[in-house]
Amino acid sequence: MPEGNEILSTQFRSDSSAGRERTAGLLLPAFSPRRQGDLGIGDTRGVREWIDWAADHHIRFLQLLPINEHGADDSPYSAISAAALDPIFLAFDGGGVPMVGERDVARARASLPTGTDAVEVDYPAVRGVKRDLLETAWTRFENAEPTLKDEFAEFRRDEAEWLDDYCVFRHLCDLHGEGVVWDDWPPRLRTPQGAWRFIEECRRKDADALDYRLGYFAFVQWLCHRQWRTLRAHADARGVRLMGDVPIGIARHSADVFFHRGQFHLDWCGGSPGEGPGHPDPFTARWGQNWGVPLYRWDRMQADGYAWWRHRIARVTDVFHWFRIDHILGFYRIYAFPWMPSENERFAHLDAEAVSALTGGRLPRWWQRPDDTLENQEANLADGDDRLRGILEGFPMERVIAEDLGWVPPYVRPHLRDLGICGYRIPHWDCDANGHPLPGRAFPEASFACYSTHDHDPLCAVWRGCLARIRHHRDHPEAPDAWQADGARNTLRILSEFAHIPVPADGVSWPDYTEGIHLRLVKALMDSHARHVLFAVTECFRIDARINTPGTHNPHNWSFRMPWTMDEIRQRPILADVGVKLGMLARLSGRA
Repeated sequence: MPEGNEILSTQFRSDSSAGRERTAGLLLPAFSPRRQGDLGIGDTRGVREWIDWAADHHIRFLQLLPINEHGADDSPYSAISAAALDPIFLAFDGGGVPMVGERDVARARASLPTGTDAVEVDYPAVRGVKRDLLETAWTRFENAEPTLKDEFAEFRRDEAEWLDDYCVFRHLCDLHGEGVVWDDWPPRLRTPQGAWRFIEECRRKDADALDYRLGYFAFVQWLCHRQWRTLRAHADARGVRLMGDVPIGIARHSADVFFHRGQFHLDWCGGSPGEGPGHPDPFTARWGQNWGVPLYRWDRMQADGYAWWRHRIARVTDVFHWFRIDHILGFYRIYAFPWMPSENERFAHLDAEAVSALTGGRLPRWWQRPDDTLENQEANLADGDDRLRGILEGFPMERVIAEDLGWVPPYVRPHLRDLGICGYRIPHWDCDANGHPLPGRAFPEASFACYSTHDHDPLCAVWRGCLARIRHHRDHPEAPDAWQADGARNTLRILSEFAHIPVPADGVSWPDYTEGIHLRLVKALMDSHARHVLFAVTECFRIDARINTPGTHNPHNWSFRMPWTMDEIRQRPILADVGVKLGMLARLSGRA
């Protein structure tokens, strides 16, 4: 098997017939960068270092996961606001936050129980030290320079449409021990009208105290938007695009749902259907994934011109050049549950008849209609067309990426291509009727190709995991899990065919995941006809870590940190070589 340099010397004549730019990108969650001086999590300064690394190695865009503020749930897909940004990504050293000095940051760093060298993100600890620093900055802000005060006041005026409601919501959360679950608040505070009456009562009692607390939450958002807008300007200067992520749903217990609940079905939750007996979780196997996000009242949204959605997209594009719509299938139809995730265990082992008896006849189902007839498919397609066109009107469709994976109806991908929206291509999932992978040259030009998303094992882990199952079966042929070895052999065969790697005749003697294997797979994706290709940072550096395991709640989800700082990556030859070879392949494939 040829190693890295031989593979890199292979010339490739890029296909520019489509007249569109071909790009290569990097998936990098904002919480993952590690740098000297951070506070136990990636921050805007850490992302800036990776923008520079990308620019130096012909990587044209960085895909980040959602950066909106979320509550106690560490998932970036459980935002408590579609507009507010999460202060956990603020950088405090180097003057990043006015009125906070290096001594303040050093004390905060020393107070982290696991230290700044922790392998994974300790969310409660990080949030605690950053909250203390922000409170300190706010107490001192009255002594700030007039220009800063003017800038802050201008931000409050410009963003009042969403910021005022958000600050009230966050203040109420604070009064209830950081609890965002408004169903647990006193009855008089569970409605927008009651919340505003309470705020007016507080103002009459002590206007200064109330304004101080509401001002604090506005101040934090000013800092967040200030740093991210500065980061975007730096990305512009380096020729790197930032790609955001728009979840299909918004958390039930969010400021948006609290103040605009007429736009949502609060008694139904979005999710995905059952995944069959092969899934280890009994609820997911039988019923699917219950995400807990309320469904949209699309008729009401359509009536007001999709105002909430259009405002949401506008907020995303304030920071990002492009954005991905997560689970775009939800614009056509979505799987729905008539209960909250907290009740999943109650229904996990029940059959449909028993569930129906407990729910008054309501069962998980496709909303608004299934795709079981041609008439329903046409109606779902028409709904998706109206919603996407209405929401994205005036926004260049070529800057939108559709996460169209999962149970994909046959009409979705042709429709997305008609709109000019790039959909996903994952080589080892795209096979013909005979089980052979779709060649990269046959990928639609309007596509976004990758080997994994944040919800999957990175490519290196897929190869190594398959190899381990094959070798285990070879050494233990009587074991009952032979079917896993068959699936592993099939996955390696598909990947090998896609990347023109020799397939062993015995179906067993697969090679280890060497640099040669890695670069062949990278080159095959780079050479594909897809407009954009993406590699997870874990794949580039051959790290087996996974970002998230869907349908699970464990401390490893959303907590991956790079093992090295950027200084270490640039200084260690074996790590620095990763970017050099990735950049060379980007140039050879016409993506530089």
